[in-house]
Amino acid sequence: MNQILSVEPPKPNKEKKQKVRNSSSGGTIEIEKIVRFFAIVLIVFGLIMVGSGSYSMYQEAQTGNSQAKPTISVQEVTETQLEVEVSHNTPLQRVTYNWNSDEPVELDASGKRSVTETIEIPSGENTLNVYAIDEEGKETNYSRLYTRQGDITIDDFTVEGSKIKITASGKNQLSYMTYRWDDDEEQRIDINDMSTEQLIDIPMGQHTLTVSIVDVNNTMETKEQEVKGVTKPTVEVTTDGSANFIIKASDDEGITRIEFILNDTEKSAIDLNRVYPDAEQRKQFEYQYPIRDGENRLEITVYNESGVSETAKVMVNK
Repeated sequence: MNQILSVEPPKPNKEKKQKVRNSSSGGTIEIEKIVRFFAIVLIVFGLIMVGSGSYSMYQEAQTGNSQAKPTISVQEVTETQLEVEVSHNTPLQRVTYNWNSDEPVELDASGKRSVTETIEIPSGENTLNVYAIDEEGKETNYSRLYTRQGDITIDDFTVEGSKIKITASGKNQLSYMTYRWDDDEEQRIDINDMSTEQLIDIPMGQHTLTVSIVDVNNTMETKEQEVKGVTKPTVEVTTDGSANFIIKASDDEGITRIEFILNDTEKSAIDLNRVYPDAEQRKQFEYQYPIRDGENRLEITVYNESGVSETAKVMVNK
């Protein structure tokens, strides 16, 4: 009884394999969800950081703009000209310039962010001042000394007693000079030389002297200066015989000092303002100076409140 047994390999458990497969797929799905979640978080975080940085930069830019002041730039275009440029990131309200203490010249700058002006450099040494203010009240100032050698040079006026001395020279021949006190009529003096030196009477009190020099090329140079006009003291020297010099001095302002020089070597002085503080007491003064044996060459110089002086000389033999 032979029986043939058929032995087949065991069939795989499809349900088990399916379960394993399903379990593996679920794990993959979970990982993908986690990765996707963290990716989204990173993207959101990045956007927040970028936005925060941009806002910070914007805030800094706004703060920088609010704190900025107008910028003033001055360039030498030629030997006789300057270019003044004022710029700003917000509208300007006012821009002015002036030389030394002259009246400011106002430029057309209101509401503009930039303004440019070409100006002439006056001859001699002069200080340029530039001022700018924006609509928010932020100000900027510029100041610098510029030197320009002109064709004509007028020196500072110097007072000599009751006169004022005017000296001038030019690269070319000087034709004539005009001058006036305050708003009085202009006076003319012909020169026709390379230089000039003129003495002009000073009127009493405080006045403004304006002098203009013109050369053969019609180039003009003008100078203005405040001058105080004063009278010179008067000095009279006599003797009382052979014992003393009698010195009489007077001045409308008051005498401050008298200096004595005898025979070029013996020197002495009297400071009257220390003895008589009241100027009224010093308008008239008399003094006796002893006469020595032999030759007496006496020189007396009298000064008044304004520093104006007068000198007298006398000689006596004893």
